[in-house]
Amino acid sequence: MDKSEETFVKVLDFTRLGPGRAGTMFRSEEMVLCQVFVQPEAAYVSMYELGEAGIAQFRDLNPHVNDFQRRYVTEVRRCSEMERKLRWVSGELPEPPPPPKPSPKILSPREINILEERIDYIESEIQEMTKNALNLKTDYLSLIELKILIEKMQTFFQDHSAHRKISASVQIYNNEGALGHLGFIAGVVPTAKVASFERMLWRISHGNIFFKQAQIEEPLKDPVTGHELQKTVFVVFFHGEQIKLRVKKVCNGFQATLYHCPATYKDQKDMLVGVESRIKDLEMVLEQTEQHRRLVLTNIARDISTWMVAVRKEKAIYHTLNMFSMDIIKKCLIAECWVPRPDLHILQKALDDGVRASGSPIPSLLHYVPTRETPPTFNRTNRFTRGFQALIDSYGIASYREVNPALYTIITFPFLFAVMFGDIGHGLIMTIFAAILVINEKNFQKKKTDNEIWNIFFGGRYIILLMGIFSIYTGLIYNDMFSKSINIFGSSWSNVYDNETLRSRKEFNLDPKDSYSQEPYPIGLDPAWQFASNNIIFLNSFKMKLSIIFGVIHMAFGVTLSVVNFNYFKRREMILLQYVPQILFLLLLFSYLCILMFMKWIMYSAISEDPAYGTSCAPSVLIIFINMMLMKSSDVKEPCKAFMFDGQEVLQKIFLAIAFICIPVMLFGKPVYQMLADKKRKQQGIESGDVPDPEHPEEGMGEVLITQAIHTIEYVLGTVSHTASYLRLWALSLAHAQLSAVLWQRLLRMGLGGGSPVNSIMLYLIFAVWAFFTLAILVLMEGLSAFLHTLRLHWVEFMSKFYDGQGYVFLPFSFSAILENDDEDEKTKPNGAPPE
Repeated sequence: MDKSEETFVKVLDFTRLGPGRAGTMFRSEEMVLCQVFVQPEAAYVSMYELGEAGIAQFRDLNPHVNDFQRRYVTEVRRCSEMERKLRWVSGELPEPPPPPKPSPKILSPREINILEERIDYIESEIQEMTKNALNLKTDYLSLIELKILIEKMQTFFQDHSAHRKISASVQIYNNEGALGHLGFIAGVVPTAKVASFERMLWRISHGNIFFKQAQIEEPLKDPVTGHELQKTVFVVFFHGEQIKLRVKKVCNGFQATLYHCPATYKDQKDMLVGVESRIKDLEMVLEQTEQHRRLVLTNIARDISTWMVAVRKEKAIYHTLNMFSMDIIKKCLIAECWVPRPDLHILQKALDDGVRASGSPIPSLLHYVPTRETPPTFNRTNRFTRGFQALIDSYGIASYREVNPALYTIITFPFLFAVMFGDIGHGLIMTIFAAILVINEKNFQKKKTDNEIWNIFFGGRYIILLMGIFSIYTGLIYNDMFSKSINIFGSSWSNVYDNETLRSRKEFNLDPKDSYSQEPYPIGLDPAWQFASNNIIFLNSFKMKLSIIFGVIHMAFGVTLSVVNFNYFKRREMILLQYVPQILFLLLLFSYLCILMFMKWIMYSAISEDPAYGTSCAPSVLIIFINMMLMKSSDVKEPCKAFMFDGQEVLQKIFLAIAFICIPVMLFGKPVYQMLADKKRKQQGIESGDVPDPEHPEEGMGEVLITQAIHTIEYVLGTVSHTASYLRLWALSLAHAQLSAVLWQRLLRMGLGGGSPVNSIMLYLIFAVWAFFTLAILVLMEGLSAFLHTLRLHWVEFMSKFYDGQGYVFLPFSFSAILENDDEDEKTKPNGAPPE
C-alpha cells in the first residue's frame, strides 16, 4: 500500500470495534498463515481464549482421519451427551429459561466432572418424577373410569320393563362374579370403537349376549400425551364360561379396560364411596407431586442456559482440537490457522495464557508460514457497516485484498434509492421506523424471534435509516410531500392571469418567457409547478437527464476503482492496457453526452436575445448523440444551428475515433503483453535453469484471447446497456410520484369536499384508507421495488467494472458464532428425545 492509499484509508477508518482493534472497509484485512506448537495440557485454556476472541480460522490437519478415530473423540461424545440431556431437560421446563449469565468463566476439568454429575442427577431426578407422575396419572384415570362405570352400572341394573329377566337374575350373585343364570363383564372402551366392538361381540356369541353402553360426557385426559380421550362404559351380559372367554378376548383386541364391579346396588354404593375417597387422596398427591416438580424445574431453569453455553464451548474446543495433528516425538499438538495480522498479538497472548494456566515449563511456539495459497477474506465491520457489507457479500465474497465496494455503498446505495423514492413524507415514515429500531436495538436484540421478515428489517435498520434520510433530502429537491409541494421561499413565477381565469381553471401552463422572474429557486423545484399543466413534461426531461448524469458518474467511479486494484496487486501495466481505454471510451461518449446536457441548460433560454439560442432552437441532446454515432449531421432551418458551438462536429469525430481505437487496445493489449511476458520469462528460466511451476500452468494464447474478447464485448455493449439501465431512476421516480398523486386526487380529496358533519365522519374513514394504501403500496411495495432496483444498479452496473468477488469468507473459531448457529438450529428441530 503506497502513501496516498494509506492516507485515504486513515481518513475512512471509522469502523472501530474497540480499543486496539481498528479496522478499515477500504479492503479486507491482511491475513497470515500461522503454525502453532502447543503442549496438550496448555491447549484447552489457549483454545478457550481464542474462542472468546474469534480471530483464528483453523485448518484441518487430519482430513483423511475418521471423526471416530481422532484424539479427543471421547470428550466430544461426552459433551454431546451432556448437551442432549440438557436439551431434553429444557423441553420439560414449563417456560423458556432465562438467558445465560454474562461471560461464564472457563471451567476446569474438575468443574466439568462436577457439572456432568449434576446433569446426570438432574436427569435421573426428573425421569423419576416423570415416571411417578405418569403412574399416578394412570391410576387416577383408572379410578375416574371405575367411578363413572359404577355410576352407569347402577342405571344398567335397574328394573325396567324391557329388562326384568336380567334384573331378576342379578339378584342371585356369587363371590366369583357370575350370576346364577347370567354372567357379566364391565369396562371402558374408546368411543370410536364402540360400533365395531358391539358387532364383533354379536358375531362371536351368535347373538347370545346382551350389550349395554353409555358414553362418558366429559373427555378424559391421556396421562402420557395429555390429549383428550373420548370413552364409553359398557356391560356385556352372557351365559356360560365359553362365551365369557370369547368376550374377554374381544375386549383385549379392542384395547378395552375391564373392571371388577359388584352386582348388587348396596355393594356398588359402598365401592363408589371407597373409589371417591381414593380419588380425593390421589388428587392431593398429584397436586403435591406437580408442585415439587415445578419447584425443581424452576431451580434448574436459572442455570440451564449457562450450563448449555459452557457445554457447547467445551464441545467446540475439543472439536477444534481434533483438527490438530500430534507430534509423537515431541509430544505436542501442531495447528495451522489464518489470523488477521493486526490480531497476532491476541493469538500470542492466548498461547501464553494457556502455558501460564497449565504450569508447563515448555512455552507454546508461533511461526509464520509462507504460502502461495489464497487467504480468506475478512472485512472487519461494526453494527453500522454490517448491513452494507452483507449486501456486497450476497453478490460474492471479495477476492483477497481487493477494493471493498461496501465502503462506497454506504453513500451511493441510499442516494440512488432516494432518487427513485424521493418524497419527504414517505422518507419521514421510513426514517421514524428505522430510528425506533436503532434507538431500541439492545432491547430488540434480547427478544429473539423466528419471524424472518422482522429479522430482515432489524438487520438492515441502518440501511433503512439512511434510505429514509436521503429520501427526505431528494423529496426536498423534488419539492414533493405526499404529492403536494411545500411553499417555503415563495415562488419565482409571477401571475399573468386575471381573476376570472384563475377561478375558472385548475391548472395553468407555465411559460418562462412570460411569467418567470429569472431568479433561481433557493433549493429544489419551485412550488408553482404543482399547478402547472406542463409539469409532467418538465419533470420527465429533468429526471431523465439526472438519471443519465448520475449513472455515468457512478460507472466512471467504478472503472476508476480498478486502478487501485491494479496498483495494489502490482499489475500497473493494466492501467494503460485496460483502465485508460475503458475510461476514455466511457468519458468520450457518455460523459460528453452529460456535458451536452449542461450546455443546453446554460446556453438556451426563453428570453435569449439571439433567436438561435431560444427555446425553439434548443436541440435534442439524444438526436445529437445518435447523429454523432452515425457520423451524420442534422438538417435545421434558420436561424437555428445544427451544432451547439463552433468546432463541435470536428470534436465529435475526434472523440468517436479515439473511442473506436480504444476497442482494439482493450481486445489485444492484455493478450499481447502476456505473450511477451511469458516469452521473456521462459528465456530467463532457460538461462537460469528454473523448472516451470506445475501448480500454476501457463494459459494458452487462444484461451487468453477468447477470455479478453468476452470481457471487451461485455464492457463495450455493457456501457451502452448500463447507461440505459440507469433510466430506471427516472422511471421509478415518476411512477412513485404519480401513484402518490392518484391517492391524493382520487381518495383523500373526496373527504375534503365539504364541511357537513357527514363529511367530517367520512374524512376519518377515507383518511384511514389513504394511510393504509400509503403504507402498504407507496412505502412497503414501492420501497421494496426501489431497493431491488438499487441493488441491481450496484451489483451489475457499478461492481462489474472493478469487482472480482472470487474469494471465500473468513470463518474463525468463535464462541459467539457457534452459539448463535446452535440457537438457530434449535429453533428448526424438536427437543431431544428423553434419555433411555
